[in-house]
Amino acid sequence: MIKKILITALLGILILNPHVFAQTAKEIETLSLDEFIELACARDKVFDRILIENLKLNYKKKLELPADDIVISAKSEYEVFLKYDKGYPVYEVTLSKLFPYTGTEIEVGYNSTIKDTIIGDVDAEFYASVSQPVARNAFGKATRLLDKIVGMEIDIAKYQIVEAYEQYLSIVISIYYDWYEAYENVKTAENSYNANVKLLENVEERAKNNIALPVDVNKVKLQVLLKEETLIALRSQFEEYTNLLKKSIGYDVEEALLPYPIDQYDNVVIDFEKDYKKFREDSRTSMILDMLEEKSALAVDKDADDLLPSIDLFAEYAIKSDDRYLRKDDKRVFAGVSLDYPFPGQVEHAEQETAKVEHERRVLEKVNTHIRIYTELRNIYEEIKKTRELIKISEKKVEVAQSIVKDDTVNYSYGKVILNNFIDEVNQLDFNRFSKIQYNIKLKKLIVDWLTLTDQLVRKKGLDI
Repeated sequence: MIKKILITALLGILILNPHVFAQTAKEIETLSLDEFIELACARDKVFDRILIENLKLNYKKKLELPADDIVISAKSEYEVFLKYDKGYPVYEVTLSKLFPYTGTEIEVGYNSTIKDTIIGDVDAEFYASVSQPVARNAFGKATRLLDKIVGMEIDIAKYQIVEAYEQYLSIVISIYYDWYEAYENVKTAENSYNANVKLLENVEERAKNNIALPVDVNKVKLQVLLKEETLIALRSQFEEYTNLLKKSIGYDVEEALLPYPIDQYDNVVIDFEKDYKKFREDSRTSMILDMLEEKSALAVDKDADDLLPSIDLFAEYAIKSDDRYLRKDDKRVFAGVSLDYPFPGQVEHAEQETAKVEHERRVLEKVNTHIRIYTELRNIYEEIKKTRELIKISEKKVEVAQSIVKDDTVNYSYGKVILNNFIDEVNQLDFNRFSKIQYNIKLKKLIVDWLTLTDQLVRKKGLDI
């Protein structure tokens, strides 16, 4: 349904006034499906828009994970002691760096308080400290979980970009098949029109010889007009699809463009059980479902970690001095534990319970999605088998109808067949020919649907993602 809407929308933009299809005095070029896909992917801006989404993924981790940059901080202030009516300028510089995947943070700092610039009375301090979380985000556990979650989100997004690319490519291929169907319909309509014109000439000649009645001439004239009306409509439809294809590949010249009857999907062999097993094990869809389930499990672990108290082991080395160059120093080393326990409330617990529910939902969704896809693939597979049988039947029907028309053409010349019956036989032959074309195109589209649903239409080798 979505494909039909998109195709109709595209045609609505590009449709031109109908005119009679003519190939004379024009150079005819043949465009195969492979060539069309290559040109469309290179020149259709929708493909560019889909693939450019991949560029933003390069920065997702840097935006969502804790920064591991070295941070320098400088501060200048002026302390005023109101009781003694005195004030001193204070300067402080610190350097810090966080190691996100271990949770370790190192900080180095220097500060000085200038009490008297004339005699050089200065209090100075240098310190270096290291802290390590051992409960919440113990040794970087939460960060590593977040790294896995974000990494999966990036991988899922990349696969989804390929999925969008594949879906649009299937629409593009469908347009080519519609174009090819329109072309085959035109050829069939032209043959039918020409055959009926010859029939009209034959009946008119018979009328001149008083073998056919004037009403017979009028019946065949009406038949010719109906065939001409159908031919004009089908030529117009073919021109519309031709203009659409030319627009898609940037083909702006006026030369006639014709489809090639054979493409790479004609010889696709489907073994349902074997192909479905491979789909469950290796397809993008299965990988996405597995990653969504694993991602939800990691989210549960991360929310559980957030409920833990913040406990940090720390050690510090400091030098204090009454001169700025730390010559008269007082060294000290100390270590300890810092505890920050905010007593998690309803929000934190609700987040963890929500994560558990989301994980259960993902597990069920994975199972249900595989069931749904299995059903869709089975239906497509059965439809492909049925359509192949119908193609064989339609070929036989065309063959038999051609034989009937051929024989009754002779019989009509001897007056052994009523004209009305003969016209019905000619129309039945046309109907069978059009049905055969429809079944052939339907089979092509079903195979593309199968390849799209099994993630085989776009492969990693053929797409630089």
